Amino acid sequence: MDSLAAAACRTQRAFEECYPLKRTLLLTILAVTSAVTYSASASAQIDREPKGPTSANVDTDLKWEVYGGFAYTSLNQVNRSRYGLVGFKAGVTRDFGRYFGLTAEGSYYKSPLFGSSSNPNPGDPRVTSWLGGPTIHADVYGKFSGFLHGLVGVEHSGGESQIPDTSFAGGFGGGMEYKLSDRLSLRATGDDIAASFSPIDNSKALGYSAHLTWNPQASFSVVYHF
Repeated sequence: MDSLAAAACRTQRAFEECYPLKRTLLLTILAVTSAVTYSASASAQIDREPKGPTSANVDTDLKWEVYGGFAYTSLNQVNRSRYGLVGFKAGVTRDFGRYFGLTAEGSYYKSPLFGSSSNPNPGDPRVTSWLGGPTIHADVYGKFSGFLHGLVGVEHSGGESQIPDTSFAGGFGGGMEYKLSDRLSLRATGDDIAASFSPIDNSKALGYSAHLTWNPQASFSVVYHF
């Protein structure tokens, strides 16, 4: 009986001595697990934080663009014209988000394309236009992007004694753009613009009636985004 009691007593003392050791080991394991989990979470959070401006952020922050360059227009409103005119075009676009914008532009055409001093267009034709409208643009591939726009406004045809010499004008077009940097790019644009001018030497008997003509236009511009 005494031996059984002694054995039970030894078992109880062994359990009491092992319990603190097991509890300490368990707390140590929990502490190490928590530290490893926190470290991994913090490392992942740091990796997710942007280290600098990304292209997406840059595109979102740049809300304006200005452009200007060489431009060409045909001269279908001038009777017996043989050459289109070349000049320049400049404009500005306000972007609203990644895909939409509003554009306002002006152009001036003076010199005949492929003309000569001995055989130019009749008279001294000059064309000036002020147009504006909505723009849809999107990335196409790599550094290339494309856009479509609709334009309305006024056009003036001078140097030909046309009456009226100013007309409501409008049309549509689009183009491609190649990005040189986040702020600078090159653009090629093609448009088809309609306006109504009277024929040259139109008489009062005709009531200065106007006739609608469409003029294809092209331009090559440098674009600055800000």
